[in-house]
Amino acid sequence: MEARLLIACPDRHGIVAAVSGFLAARDANIVTSDQYSTDPEGGAFFMRMAFTIDALGEGFAGAFASEVAERFAMEWRLDDAGRAKRVAVLVSREDHCLLDLLWRRRRGELHCEIPLVISNHPDHAVDVEGFGVRYEHVPVVKGEKPAAEARMLELLSDQSLDLVVLARYMQILSGGFLERVGCPVINIHHSFLPAFPGAQPYHRAMERGVKLIGATAHYVTEELDAGPIIAQDVAPATHRDNVAELERIGRDVERTVLARAVGLHLEDRVLVHGGRTVVF
Repeated sequence: MEARLLIACPDRHGIVAAVSGFLAARDANIVTSDQYSTDPEGGAFFMRMAFTIDALGEGFAGAFASEVAERFAMEWRLDDAGRAKRVAVLVSREDHCLLDLLWRRRRGELHCEIPLVISNHPDHAVDVEGFGVRYEHVPVVKGEKPAAEARMLELLSDQSLDLVVLARYMQILSGGFLERVGCPVINIHHSFLPAFPGAQPYHRAMERGVKLIGATAHYVTEELDAGPIIAQDVAPATHRDNVAELERIGRDVERTVLARAVGLHLEDRVLVHGGRTVVF
């Protein structure tokens, strides 16, 4: 089997040797190893190591914790690379990011299961169910948002999720929802953050005469559009482009950026450090 080990800790001498030695002693074969240090003298150290091993065994994690992790004050996690992570998708009226994720999952480009899609509109039920995925309509009535979030949490809690993706879900999630959902949440924002956070970024982009249209995938925090950024990209625009054309250009960027960010997360390539990410 192949497993992945992700580590964050204060930088000091001997970390790589200790991890490699621990794996070698258990007949593991290191496939890839990526490291990054914010400052070799007193900074933070990050590592992603993929390795093959006959079996992790019940004592593997405990031994790593006591023999290596405690000595270096590590925050770490171990994941089975062969396990398909479970992902739920939230969406509103725009379907381009949703359908792209479902298509990539069916093609095998995203190694995950998508057992559930939730929307505050009923529009996409037929399309989603055509992929063999359950679709739940949870309307968000003005003044009754806590009830809608409670229903979504009820649906999500049954799925043993590793990730929730906001594929153009145009509702702001409360801090209470984010605390209770139990897994990371990734959002796609239709601008090149930190420019034009919030609503109607394409309208504001046209007003400013921008020459690049961007999209940003980031982890969701309680502060709107301010979470750690995972992936971004841009496409050219001109003074001839109206809002509708900017939106058309932007939809292509949004699809690819969100898929890239989800793929990076599924492959355990993202570590969060404060308000930033380290992406291997």
